[in-house]
Amino acid sequence: IQSKRKFGSCQLHVEFATPSTVKGSSQGRGNSGVFLMANYEIQVLDSYGNKTYSDGQCAALYGRAVPLVNSCREPGEWQSYDIIFHRPIFKGGKVVKKATFTVFQNGVLVHDHVELVGGTGWKGKHAISDYEPHEDKLPIMLQDHGNPVGFRNIWIRELAD
Repeated sequence: IQSKRKFGSCQLHVEFATPSTVKGSSQGRGNSGVFLMANYEIQVLDSYGNKTYSDGQCAALYGRAVPLVNSCREPGEWQSYDIIFHRPIFKGGKVVKKATFTVFQNGVLVHDHVELVGGTGWKGKHAISDYEPHEDKLPIMLQDHGNPVGFRNIWIRELAD
């Protein structure tokens, strides 16, 4: 799912629920993601009692930053992200200001002004990358990773750079 409007720096609220019946393990349990500017992913996953790699667990800045704490609720319970995102700024094809994230999951601080060193992504086939110049505003996206995940009560407000 992709927003019609494009956004840069913003405050985003998203509520999500992974399936109440646990099927699968590791990345196969309610796997999805929230992408800001179509490039920077906050992982959605059932990480309640689920062993998986640390930078791929729920609330990870996928492949880049591990959350400070696992604040996941039990499978099937609604959870929330409150995200403060400041976009990267490019000049002459080079990044002059890196993107930052502050993220609360279920009211608990899980990322405190984390500076990204590039895009997010899987380290295997589709390797994470350094910054690649892009537009000042791009869509918000919700990932379909083949697992059933519910989303509701999504709102956003733009922030100054």
